Amino acid sequence: MQVQANGKPVQLADGATVATLLEVLGLSGRWVLVEHNGQPVPRTDHASAGLAEGDRLELVRAVAGG
Repeated sequence: MQVQANGKPVQLADGATVATLLEVLGLSGRWVLVEHNGQPVPRTDHASAGLAEGDRLELVRAVAGG
């Protein structure tokens, strides 16, 4: 299936979750804010939040520094 992550197409296997997407994009284990079809996805739900063809996700990686 194909989803849009920050406006770019990403190909994923059927049954993929938000956690799968983050792993594919190399963001697994990092502090990432996720919005799925306009709704925030709590970090605790990344592994259970299923994705479907055409879903739109916005990912924001938190960066600290001075």
